[in-house]
Amino acid sequence: MESSIVGYEKHDSVAVITMNDGKANALSPTMVDALSKAFDRAEKEANAVVLAGRPGRFSAGFDLKIMATGPEPALAMILKGGELMMRLYEFPKPVVMAVTGHALAGGVLLAATGDTRIGIRGDFKLGLNEVTNGMPVPILAHELARDRLKTSELIASVMHSKIYDPESAAEAGWLDQVVEAESLAAEAMAEANRLGALPNYSYSATKRSLRRQSIEYIRSSMAANIAELTGRF
Repeated sequence: MESSIVGYEKHDSVAVITMNDGKANALSPTMVDALSKAFDRAEKEANAVVLAGRPGRFSAGFDLKIMATGPEPALAMILKGGELMMRLYEFPKPVVMAVTGHALAGGVLLAATGDTRIGIRGDFKLGLNEVTNGMPVPILAHELARDRLKTSELIASVMHSKIYDPESAAEAGWLDQVVEAESLAAEAMAEANRLGALPNYSYSATKRSLRRQSIEYIRSSMAANIAELTGRF
């Protein structure tokens, strides 16, 4: 079940899933498929999940090489990745994001789907850089941002492409906590064990109830919105 770019380990009742393509951890169709399979396994056998990137890089978001090939491949890839994010956002077990470095565009959105998001100190960039790169921000992105960010940061982050360092990302709402790099694995595991010890039905039902409105809106709007944006782009 383990992919060459997505690792899976189980530590007692916690599944640790690690992205490492040796580069930017782009959310290519191959990466999304491997993550989906890993979360399928975790849902069956773990009480909680830690999702981590490789040292210095969590994820750079959707694969720009595929985005550049045309509207149809871009639409298919974003829909596929967006559905993975919605699955993680409503995942019935606690999900802790170990944000191991840079998290931009779809990468910071992937982190945003976690229940607790722990980053590391250092010269790292987190945020939505789509507008700066000449791309419009889709519903998937701005609704996750609306859920997770302070209201005062929403316009700056989504429309003005504000990029944060880890400490300011925590102040804005992209992260919950920032620790030293050498402490990240232990902190993420401790948080996963803490959340995994909570009664699962109560936890999962509350998560679904809390996030249902956003998830239903994103799912019902995403295809038409991305088709419009990618078609015009």
